[in-house]
Amino acid sequence: MSEKSLRVNMLSSSEKVAGQGVSGAYRELLRLLKRDAQKELDITENQFVQADITHYHTIDPLFYLSTFFKKRVGRRVGYVHFLPETLEGSLKMPRLFQKVLGKYVTSFYNRMDHLVVVNPSFIDDLVAFGIARDKISYIPNFVNKEKWYLSTLEKRQNTRKEFGITDADFVVLGAGQVQKRKGIDDFVTLAEKLPHITFIWAGGFSFGGITDGYEHYKTIMENPPKNLIFTGIVEADKMRDLYAATDLFLLPSYNELFPMTILEAASCGAPIMLRDLELYKVILEGSYVAAKDVSDMNMMISDLACDGTALSKLKEKSRQISINYSEERLLQVWIDFYRNQAKVK
Repeated sequence: MSEKSLRVNMLSSSEKVAGQGVSGAYRELLRLLKRDAQKELDITENQFVQADITHYHTIDPLFYLSTFFKKRVGRRVGYVHFLPETLEGSLKMPRLFQKVLGKYVTSFYNRMDHLVVVNPSFIDDLVAFGIARDKISYIPNFVNKEKWYLSTLEKRQNTRKEFGITDADFVVLGAGQVQKRKGIDDFVTLAEKLPHITFIWAGGFSFGGITDGYEHYKTIMENPPKNLIFTGIVEADKMRDLYAATDLFLLPSYNELFPMTILEAASCGAPIMLRDLELYKVILEGSYVAAKDVSDMNMMISDLACDGTALSKLKEKSRQISINYSEERLLQVWIDFYRNQAKVK
């Protein structure tokens, strides 16, 4: 390790749970820094080592205990992938436990010397938890162009055949964990209202039976409308094929920070429709179609299915998302961030 190289120890257990965006974001950052920042950063992973900076990606109790060994872990940087209220509509748990967990999350964030958010709209929420504004930085997620890219017409056709979809069918794809806050109920309602359009939801129960509404959604997945396909949790290669096979990517979530699926879909060329949330306006303004509710979604999907020109323009906007959140642009941002953090005493 050179004299100028900083040791950054990454702590994360995100990959223990399949099908969640935190794992994807963590793996992409680790891959990028190990590949392209070797001269500046010495990256270790899940070790209790002497470090200049320890970057906490998940809030495990053991990681929390390590924050008390300040001389060993160095500068403590926390990655904010969710807020306490994000857990509502995600996991089924007693009200008391939910309250305790919320306090734990807040305590964990307060133990950090600095926090990184993937969406600037959540800085005010953290300030409300008692965290100083100057201790929070915004660094967005980014997309790996080697994994998420435009596919071929042949691949699009083959994937459609695999799911029994014809070239003439209009396909709407949603992705993420099957849980209430993701807007699954609205997705199902849209399939019922638009029987001539094919809907696909890629994702499953990453947290099994403790998922909020598990029995309800399990019943729906076992008996969906005829034009709605639930794929379950899928690997990246298959997800890329699904993005290529779709005509419109729809994320009807009620609560998010910065879903990796949006960046993935955009990089694969899929036009984007999102629920009209304030948080998207900050990071994606003008690059997607915003729908207020299921009625809005219904109308807009119907219009886009009949308007190839509008769909093409929306597809071009997705290309701009892919450019804005490329790994090339974010690499130097991360290197500079770590250097600046290491200077703070």
